[in-house]
Amino acid sequence: MECISVFDMLKIGVGPSSSHTLGPWRAAEQWIQELKEQACFDLVNQIKVMLYGSLSLTGKGHATDIAVVMGLLGSDPETIPTEQIDSMVGHLKKTGQLNFGGERTIPFNFDTDILFKREFLPFHANGIQFEAQLANGQTKTETYYSIGGGFVVKEDLAHSKENKAVFKSFPCPIKTGDELLHYCSTKSKNISEVVMENELSLRSETEIDKELQRVWDTMLECMYLGCHTQGTLPGGLNVKRRAYEMHQKLKGELPYSSRQEWLEVIRKTRVRFRQILKWVSCFALSVNEVNASLGRVVTAPTNGSAGVIPSVLMYYMVIENHKANFEHIKTFLLVAGEIGSIFKKGATISAAMGGCQAEIGVSSAMAAGALTELLGGSPEQVLMAAEIAMEHHLGLTCDPIGGLVQVPCIERNSMGAIKAINAAELALDTDPKDAKVPLDKVVKTMWETAKDMNTKYKETSEGGLAVGVFLSDC
Repeated sequence: MECISVFDMLKIGVGPSSSHTLGPWRAAEQWIQELKEQACFDLVNQIKVMLYGSLSLTGKGHATDIAVVMGLLGSDPETIPTEQIDSMVGHLKKTGQLNFGGERTIPFNFDTDILFKREFLPFHANGIQFEAQLANGQTKTETYYSIGGGFVVKEDLAHSKENKAVFKSFPCPIKTGDELLHYCSTKSKNISEVVMENELSLRSETEIDKELQRVWDTMLECMYLGCHTQGTLPGGLNVKRRAYEMHQKLKGELPYSSRQEWLEVIRKTRVRFRQILKWVSCFALSVNEVNASLGRVVTAPTNGSAGVIPSVLMYYMVIENHKANFEHIKTFLLVAGEIGSIFKKGATISAAMGGCQAEIGVSSAMAAGALTELLGGSPEQVLMAAEIAMEHHLGLTCDPIGGLVQVPCIERNSMGAIKAINAAELALDTDPKDAKVPLDKVVKTMWETAKDMNTKYKETSEGGLAVGVFLSDC
């Protein structure tokens, strides 16, 4: 069974898209590593990159070409100072020289050596092919697929590097919601405790805590940065950042000089129902504005839906529980990661395969379930909350204007967060015995809906708002 860690579902990377930016970036890194293992890296004289399907159709707007180049340069999306990306790409364009893997220089033309091919490869909508001309006259070609959430595989899944890492034996192997409930029942544990048992089979508790803290710090920094940055998002749509002004109006005149003091200011803000909605929306917008400007975010489970989980967790910390600590953060992220993995195993988290229901819908389900456990819900109520959240995202299309992760993507994160909170409250007020639709049924329905959905509504910018609203209108 495919065993997916929480840290597979919550990856730190650079925006604007996990499937179109982080995935191709990681694919380039993986290709370089495989060339080294085959003793071919030092023989490479020239390279070309072919982007297929959705990676081609929306690649420019998603900065896929930039991501590929950053991967070929050997930079790490988790650590690179994001403000350096423009200058590094600019230097490459000016000189026509690529520091391949950060080790050796080869010629590379940004405009002609990355080819956008509109056709779809049969295995997955997001195909990327690397071709290397070697000094001995040979040509080495490798094809990868970015399948959503930063996951990269080859068509031969059994021999894919990433899948080798995740096909492990968990003490509680889980593919479905029913299996998760089985372990909760037989072990008399909450969902977070069952997930923690699985994680401990991969790494120590100290390592788990350190990584979860790093994930949360990245989320928090992203929200903080988004709330304190003005201006217009890049890409040509001239979308004005809204989180800054919304944040200024909400926080009032209370001073602060650090992120921690900022949290205290938010907690002290007089809160009414309307303000709660605005705060949650502000947090979600802030994350995805950072994401849209090639900032660092946490895929949760994707970059396009990165704002839902941090905004709902912030809601819990500053509205529901002012005494919340790391243990609450840990519980939330463990539950969210497990729910996301159930959707990935049973359906998809790729908008290119399933539309936006696979991104915002899944992230809303993850956040709803995680919030429900923190609010005292039973494992059955946790899964009910996740089901409710997804049920009301079924059929949601992915139709980004101009191929940019901006309209309608940014606002959808605020909507997904509000739905998650509402789903949690509905689940907490419902006896699980009265539930009509189990989580596994909605996962299956989501996948069937994804397969029935017209391709033009699955991250191609060939349908919906992407053609209904012209760039000139913006």
